[in-house]
Amino acid sequence: MPTSTLGKTVAIVQARLGSSRLPMKSLLCLHGYPIIDWVTQRLSTSRLLDNIIVATPDTPMDAVLREHLRSRNIDTMSGSENDVLSRFCDAARLTGADTVVRVCADNPLIWGEAVDRLLLFYAVTHCDYAYNHIPRNNLWPDGLGAEVLSAELLFDLERKAETPSQREHCLNYIWDNAGQFRIATFDPDEAVLRRPDIKLDIDTPQDFARLALAPLRIDMRADEVVQIMDRAEAASA
Repeated sequence: MPTSTLGKTVAIVQARLGSSRLPMKSLLCLHGYPIIDWVTQRLSTSRLLDNIIVATPDTPMDAVLREHLRSRNIDTMSGSENDVLSRFCDAARLTGADTVVRVCADNPLIWGEAVDRLLLFYAVTHCDYAYNHIPRNNLWPDGLGAEVLSAELLFDLERKAETPSQREHCLNYIWDNAGQFRIATFDPDEAVLRRPDIKLDIDTPQDFARLALAPLRIDMRADEVVQIMDRAEAASA
């Protein structure tokens, strides 16, 4: 089984309440659930993750988010607000991760199966870093997947990354130095999911309104999500 090479596999969810474009985003109610609950519940359907932890900034505001997550029995930790790379490394050390899956809390429709496919792909290709969270050189919708790398590489980035951008956007060092790494991605198997034109993440109030007005369910399959969003877009055109 190729996943035996992954060791302990931990999803670290990057979340905060201080977003400038959409404050309190993680606790906004989307169809009856806070957005962070969409992320953690849908992520928990992954069969290959050993643990999920939400890494928040160590601010008084974000203590509210951590308290909410603890009430849901979700592991949390807090770290630097701006040095997200160090926060991720602290979370990886705390959980004893061998393989780290990076998840952004603005992806309420993340799909556990997409994470599992990513992990299998990473295990068999032996690349340094793999992703399917954005449609960059692949046909995935924006917001169904994640990113993966070894904890060893993550700790190496912590030593090497120097610019504010590389510390705040914790995997930017890889993209800034792409020639030094084996970066890989892949397409969805299903034709219905080959939709790089569809945006499912939430960055702005307009993004939130678009998903809030679509009849989505927290347990909805990815193909259903795509079909619902197509119908919603057609109705609003």
